[in-house]
Amino acid sequence: MKRIILTLLAMAAMTIMGGCGYNSMQAGEEAVFAAWADVEASYQRRADLIPNLVEVVKGYAKHEADTLKAVTEARSKVGSIQASKQLVNDPQALAKFQQSQGELSGALSRLMVVVERYPDLKANQNFRDLQSQLEGTENRINVARVRYNKSVQDFNTSIRTFPNSMTNSLLLHLSRKEPFKAEEGAKEAPKVKF
Repeated sequence: MKRIILTLLAMAAMTIMGGCGYNSMQAGEEAVFAAWADVEASYQRRADLIPNLVEVVKGYAKHEADTLKAVTEARSKVGSIQASKQLVNDPQALAKFQQSQGELSGALSRLMVVVERYPDLKANQNFRDLQSQLEGTENRINVARVRYNKSVQDFNTSIRTFPNSMTNSLLLHLSRKEPFKAEEGAKEAPKVKF
């Protein structure tokens, strides 16, 4: 009889431990880190690709050298910030990283205005390729950010709901992760003047 009770208690303890969320929270945090790595990979692709494409186009856009210089300087500033998976745990560093990425996006937007002002540049295949690559790269970054935010949401929900919240507070002590947030003024449509 004593063996049966001990067996039942052991089975109950295994069932409770299996449903405590320990493993799922660990997996959720790893998913956040993996999603952040995708964001970094998209930014790295942009950082690697843009300088090479801009060099090809420079010869066709000498009259707008200041705009291209702004893109290059913004890209250099982005490259100076060391991005790592620890960045998601530091809201200030994440905000600084987002700001530098926003400056690069702004410089790229100004570059695209050059395209509208000087239609003859559009006729050049190199410039069309640059435009296509920039659009594709920005889309990839946006997709990576959305996926990262979804992973953060799933993770944050998992550590705050029962029974995971108890397991987290007693064993893991995992903290909420910060999602990407819109930059100041992002709600207003950009103004393009010709």
